This record gives sequence, C-alpha cells and structure tokens, in this order.
Amino acid sequence: MPRVPNVSAYLFTAIDDCAQQRTILRARADAAGLKGTILLAEEGVNLFIAGDADGVREFVAQLRDDPRFAGLTTKESWSHEQPFRKMLVQVKREIIRMDHPTIRPDAVRAPAVAPETLRRWLDQGHDDTGREVVLIDTRNALEVDYGTFDGALDWRIERFTQFPDAAADRRAQLDDKTVVSFCTGGIRCEKAALYLGDLGVEAFQLDGGILGYFERVGGDHFIGQCFVFDDREALSPDLTPLERGR
Repeated sequence: MPRVPNVSAYLFTAIDDCAQQRTILRARADAAGLKGTILLAEEGVNLFIAGDADGVREFVAQLRDDPRFAGLTTKESWSHEQPFRKMLVQVKREIIRMDHPTIRPDAVRAPAVAPETLRRWLDQGHDDTGREVVLIDTRNALEVDYGTFDGALDWRIERFTQFPDAAADRRAQLDDKTVVSFCTGGIRCEKAALYLGDLGVEAFQLDGGILGYFERVGGDHFIGQCFVFDDREALSPDLTPLERGR
C-alpha cells in the first residue's frame, strides 16, 4: 500500500518578507525530513512536499499559524516511495509566471466553480442557465497529452506565459459561452480566469484544479491521467501513481 503522503497547495496572499520566510520554511522542512519544492513570491506561496505523515501535517499546520497562510487548502495523495529527490525553497517574481503584473489573485480571486457543479454541467451539457460550457486546458502540451477533460480546448502552448496571447487570439471562440479554465491544482487556471475576465469573457476557474476534481468527484468526463511534477509522473483519477509500462 502507498505509504508516503504527498501534499500540494498554493495560496495567493501578499508576502512582504519572502527572504525571511524562505529561511524559516527551509529550516522547518529540513527538521521534518521533507522533500519537494516551495516557491515564494510577493503574490503568495506554492508548494509540493512529501515525507513522513506527521511531519507533513505538522509543517502545514505551522504554516497556517501565520494569518497570511491560514486559508491554505491542501490536496493530498500517496506514493509508495518519496517522489522528490531534494528540498528546494526558492523566492521568485511570481509563484506561477504569467508576465502580466495587473493580474493579482492576491488582491481579488477569480470566480470559481466547484468540481461537483462542473460535473453536473458536463452531465447535462450546459450550465444552469442553459449556456454552452467550454473548458480550457491552461497547461502545456506535454501535460495535456497525458490526459484532459473530454472536449477541452487545447491551444498547444509550451509554457504558461504563452496563454494570454493564445486567449486573446481566440477570444471570439468564447463569446456567449460559460468558460471554465483548469490546470493541475488550480494555480494557473486562477490567473487564467482573471485574464479571461479582463478580455470580457465570463470565465470561472475549476476550484482545486484536476487533482481537486479527482479527489471530490473522481474521473467523470476526464480521459487519461494527470501529469504531476515529481517522480510519480502522473496520477489516475483515483489518485494512484502511473503504472510504468502502460
């Protein structure tokens, strides 16, 4: 049975002491024997960590003790072995690079749709007002090729910084539709939904991303697996790691 808990989480929140937080979080992670990646920026925190169950949960609890991180929501899965090779804590300009400084989820959050609601919309073929629902995959082409929602728009971008231009070029495709952007855990689709809103598109983010959808409603309407950024490579809708050779 899988025995190593893996936690992913992000939160857009104003941080004015990133260098100090880097030192604090690195010391805590090392003391708990954790491995993974933690990114800090003025706009928030993004983390992927794994290790001893008590150590992981204590680390998250200590992080939430800081009022700025109290709203951190985690997504948990399991692996047979430690999927990360080392612990990295880095300070970046953005926790997910978009190169559009006016997009500030730490100041205003994009409208979100719950996984249960999205599944209902997809089951019935429209949203609750009868409008067509269009899904936009905000991930890069390599990730999409592992799996995505049935019928989702895939603009074959290579990096997230290409998303704004791709969206602007295809703006007309989205008229009079309810648009839902999605990604692995929610961080990219949150920025994407805000950007689409600035274009005049009625856009939502999928709350919790693909992994949150898997956790709460399973794999309905999703084809394939979800690529993840560690040695597990991809997760099935039941959140089990990719079986090698398949």
